Amino acid sequence: MSRYLDERFCALLPYVPGEQPRDRKYLKLNTNESPYPPSPRALEAAAEAARTLQLYSDPQCTLLREKLAALYGLRPENVICSNGSDEILDFAFAVFCGPSRPAVFPDITYGFYRVFAKKYGVPFREIPLRDDLSVDPADYETNGATVFLANPNAPTGLALGREAIERILRANPDRVVVIDEAYADFSGGSAAPLIADYENLLVTGTFSKSRSMAGARLGFGLASPALIGDLERIRYSTNPYNVNAMTMAAGIGALEDEAYTRANCRAIAENRDFLQSELKKLGFTVTDSKANFVFAAHPDFDGARIFAALRERGILVRRWDEPRIRSYNRITVGTREQMNVLLAAVREILEEMK
Repeated sequence: MSRYLDERFCALLPYVPGEQPRDRKYLKLNTNESPYPPSPRALEAAAEAARTLQLYSDPQCTLLREKLAALYGLRPENVICSNGSDEILDFAFAVFCGPSRPAVFPDITYGFYRVFAKKYGVPFREIPLRDDLSVDPADYETNGATVFLANPNAPTGLALGREAIERILRANPDRVVVIDEAYADFSGGSAAPLIADYENLLVTGTFSKSRSMAGARLGFGLASPALIGDLERIRYSTNPYNVNAMTMAAGIGALEDEAYTRANCRAIAENRDFLQSELKKLGFTVTDSKANFVFAAHPDFDGARIFAALRERGILVRRWDEPRIRSYNRITVGTREQMNVLLAAVREILEEMK
């Protein structure tokens, strides 16, 4: 770092994204990208928008917000659009947390929560998951803090039901509860219907996973008009043109082809269940993931060795060195063909390790 860096950021440890190597062709099962291309309508809309890139994009994301509101049974004033859902989460830490407004989230969850808390100097507490790696709703009822929960959680894939989320909302009327739904389209449920009854609920979503637009960087937040107004205050103070014209058009096109998204989600869920079943036959322990990835560990073989052996074969998955989950690997669900390639490699690796 340079000598000009302000001391507030000297100890900040940035988020580490999944690797995107270019040294060879890999089967990429490490960053939860969709194995399917974006909707043809999304691609066509983005190409058309490219013809007018000399003009600024609509800072209000008017049509995109209308489409999202209709999808979730809300009004446009319940919606904010962003450069990926990470931007909404960043805004939430900035406006709903502070020195006297701490944050609370699980000890094993999306790594950006810890980074954002430290970035803004927000006191935070990480609550240990249960022994089965699930979230206990009771842990989030009396904290006096802004709650951040990924649902389904990452990297475990485990999800809370709507009743559990409502229980947390009722227990925290004076604090915002943020439900990060990056993977909710694969679980079959969203907390968005609760927005009408709970002014303290903020739901975040993304086009990166289910709508195959990770490279476009498009996210959104759903909440009461008052909470959306708070987030818009910081957005307009940061970058009102945060969603570029091509991404916005692609997002609108994707929402106009919801049947394509639903079909892809069903295929991924089927492949997820297939992969979990096959891994269990090989002796793996897997969580009951409701996301587009599988979280698996083998009781007899080291997770790091399996990770490295897969990489040597050109297959990328993801793992962490945190003590409770270092034996696990997180595997993005791909096509059935990709899953069969992975399984063949895993069988070969286990044979070699015996």
